[in-house]
Amino acid sequence: MARIGEASAPSATGDALARARLRASLVPDLLIEARRVVNTVIAGWHGRRRRGIGENFWQFRPYVEGEAVSRIDWRRSARDDHTYVRDREWEAAHTVWLWADPSASMLYKSTTASVSKEARALVLILALAELLSRSGERIAWPGLTDPFTARNGAERIAGHLSHASTLPMKPDLSGIRRFSDIIIASDFLDPVEETREWLDVLARHGVRAHLIEVADPAEETFPYTGRTEFTDPESGEKLTAGRAEMLGEEYRRYYLARRQELAAWCKRLGWSFAVNHTDRLASEALVRIHMALTADGGGYAAGVRA
Repeated sequence: MARIGEASAPSATGDALARARLRASLVPDLLIEARRVVNTVIAGWHGRRRRGIGENFWQFRPYVEGEAVSRIDWRRSARDDHTYVRDREWEAAHTVWLWADPSASMLYKSTTASVSKEARALVLILALAELLSRSGERIAWPGLTDPFTARNGAERIAGHLSHASTLPMKPDLSGIRRFSDIIIASDFLDPVEETREWLDVLARHGVRAHLIEVADPAEETFPYTGRTEFTDPESGEKLTAGRAEMLGEEYRRYYLARRQELAAWCKRLGWSFAVNHTDRLASEALVRIHMALTADGGGYAAGVRA
């Protein structure tokens, strides 16, 4: 799908150094915003709790024939006619990769939105870095950091982003291995087949991915009328429509079909897919990702509107 923006949208022909300076100037404020968002959801965030090797109690569950008898909790089992096993909580650190799309199309912000797509994507990723770091998980940004564990994980990633002179439009994902998770915040406006080709390496390596489509409401509703000039922020190409409203129905059908196809592909892989609009709260997407990360061995297919 073509990346369409209003004529006032920033162009991809802008200098890379200027983009880096702009990002560096925004990151400190975005980190503050990310921590504010974290404070609104932290009460319900319990990390990726699951059963496994550890010291802390996780749950009672029915005994399954073939399990070691030593795992049976006889005191709990004595309360009724069932036999129960006491599970402990998995305590090994897990690696969660985080990435926000730095493409020029992410700079778009319509008059109906409160922030640009880039700002929202970075707030989401920094907020997740903060939450995951507090939970003791290893985090990393592909092509920018190696996996690390630190209580100030969001601050460390923000520092790397501030000092990065350039960021690849699509990082190399081949080094991400099985049993890791990756959270990707993007507008996913490329043709679905290109997105699938890029992310296929994750599926082949057994990585569980969580896609957050960051959408400006104007991109979805196409509210334009009359003579309107559109500019592709990636290539700089322009399209002038004499009566823009005549394009609306076909555009909206094409736009939503792309999203539905991508969401269906994620569901088949056991991945999660969510949409976060820039005129809605960032915390809504964090709640969905929390549900997906804590799901036992399966993806959480979010609805196509958040």
